[in-house]
Amino acid sequence: MKSSELLLDAFGRIRETVEATLAGLDRAALARRPSGTGNSIAWLVWHLSRVEDAQVASAAGLDQVWTSQGFAGRFGLPLAERDTGYGHSSSQVDSVQAPPELLLEYYDAVHRQTVAFVQTLTDDALDRVVDKRWDPPVTMGVRLVSTIADCLQHVGQAAYAKGLGPQGSD
Repeated sequence: MKSSELLLDAFGRIRETVEATLAGLDRAALARRPSGTGNSIAWLVWHLSRVEDAQVASAAGLDQVWTSQGFAGRFGLPLAERDTGYGHSSSQVDSVQAPPELLLEYYDAVHRQTVAFVQTLTDDALDRVVDKRWDPPVTMGVRLVSTIADCLQHVGQAAYAKGLGPQGSD
């Protein structure tokens, strides 16, 4: 198995879990915050989508899907266009609301861009330094693995939150 195939499998697992988690949820279930202060499913899926979008686009030298494909305008969130959710306050978490179809459409668009890029990678390309601000500098391989790890954690949190309470459909 090539390294790129392994990465594609990992990113594919994120996509599968996003789809399964969003299935059958209405807007109220998406906005519900575990224990009243936890992150909502809508915020978690939006955030993991923004993280993958921003991290992969930056490392690949691509435009973010969020802006280049008009998702920022379609979501209409009261957040800065480049916001990915890091350090959000409780009110900012509450502000991230969207129907499940739009959340999945955005993640799918991000996933397509990620897949198209990862399919072009060679093993040597994974050693290219993409961020010199860290010690040691971050390589493409490390950036992609850290993105996968972050997104898997958040989609797992979303799936767990789905199981905590009553769901429904609009």
